[in-house]
Amino acid sequence: MKAFIHFLALSFLTGSLLHADPQAPIDASKYDKPIKVACVGASITQGPRKGNYPEQLQAMLGDQWEVGNFGHSGFTLLKKGDRSYWKSPRYQKALEFEPDVVIINLGTNDAKPQNWQHKEEFIADYKQLVASFQALETKPRIYICRPCPVFGKGAFRIKPENMAEQRPMTESIIKELAVGMIDMNAPLEDRPELIPDKIHPNKAGYRVMAATAYEALTGKEAPAAADK
Repeated sequence: MKAFIHFLALSFLTGSLLHADPQAPIDASKYDKPIKVACVGASITQGPRKGNYPEQLQAMLGDQWEVGNFGHSGFTLLKKGDRSYWKSPRYQKALEFEPDVVIINLGTNDAKPQNWQHKEEFIADYKQLVASFQALETKPRIYICRPCPVFGKGAFRIKPENMAEQRPMTESIIKELAVGMIDMNAPLEDRPELIPDKIHPNKAGYRVMAATAYEALTGKEAPAAADK
């Protein structure tokens, strides 16, 4: 019995040390199989069939990694949102993927007026979503994204002022849960030409997102674009 308790304590300590620094680069040499990365989000994650950010991230990372795109256009983080990701079949597929890494990029559709009326539940719902992935046997490294910028007055009924109100909430979750952060906002905030419809990046914008994620995961500079 004492040996079993010691084993549990050691396992807990090992898991704690593994994610002690949520921003530390992931050492691919410590994995004996491809590292599974689940990209969770809405249309910005799902993207077009070709050139979306998970696809470009896969090309950058190479065969030591397996990137899954679980984005679902129009979906929200909020459980009471008009199209809640909690009810999406892609959320279940993301769980079944048994990822080693989860990149969550949600919140933009929550900034629509009909969804942001439930903003008091945003933090609790986000924490529960993170917990649902943390409960997996793979104990994945979690990254929460600061969403891409919304330019001008927004589009698709997404309100920039609601996105601004959401930002400190997301930052508080990252700090409280001690998870990783990937800033998709900063590298795009002064480049409106890469987000032509004010919400969704074009292929070059998706490359910026992929490069940002690559650098967060590996601690290395992203490779040059193959089509340059």
